[in-house]
Amino acid sequence: MSDPQLNKDEPVEETFISHLVELRDRIIRAGASVIVVFVALVYWAPDIFKLLARPLMQNLPRDGKMIVTDVTGSFFVPMKVTMLVAFVIALPFVLYQIWAFVAPGLYQHEKKLVAPLVSSSYALFLCGMAFAYFVVFPTIFRVMAHYNAPLGAEMTTDIDNYLSFVLTMFLAFGVTFEVPIVVVLLARMGVVSVPKLKQIRPYVIVGAFVISAVVTPPDVFSQLILAIPLIVLYEAGIIAARLVVGKEAIKSEEVAVK
Repeated sequence: MSDPQLNKDEPVEETFISHLVELRDRIIRAGASVIVVFVALVYWAPDIFKLLARPLMQNLPRDGKMIVTDVTGSFFVPMKVTMLVAFVIALPFVLYQIWAFVAPGLYQHEKKLVAPLVSSSYALFLCGMAFAYFVVFPTIFRVMAHYNAPLGAEMTTDIDNYLSFVLTMFLAFGVTFEVPIVVVLLARMGVVSVPKLKQIRPYVIVGAFVISAVVTPPDVFSQLILAIPLIVLYEAGIIAARLVVGKEAIKSEEVAVK
């Protein structure tokens, strides 16, 4: 006679294993999508790196060049850049695999909220990277070149160090542009009310300048490039939160705050 307790556990164990199998398949598909895009782009790896280095090269002195201090740097750095580009291109499919795995466990209203949030998060992150590439990089490199000129110092950099700097800036501005999503989520989940978001605005402004002072080079103009978008995006998040939460809920929150 079989143990009833074991019979009860069998469906749970089978369900757990099936979830693990599905998770493995989703991870394989997501990884395969990145590899496929990488293989399609690897032939143009040097051109992709040149495109990434263009903001610096345009602000170097005449005949200025980047240098390689590692024997394998000239090969692996363009490969790293190409792999990151492939990941960004394949990210929508990767996010879809994540969505397909977690969607069955979500309620219907959660599904309606998650899909637009994920898509808008991806779009905003790309906007942050584009802002860094087209606005921040040329400005910072131009300012640094201006500081180096009176010193008679030659402005050159190793390609590996340049990649680290670029990735840091991309991540900083990509995350910065996610501020509206964070504000909307906090308001939607009831963690912070819209009136409270307005009240803490002065602290957010101070925090924006503190963050920009840590992330960007130590000059006022570079710090303003990050601090001002951060403040503007926070205000955009408040506006979006008002639309998501609803006017009636905001009125009740304002009454509660008073």
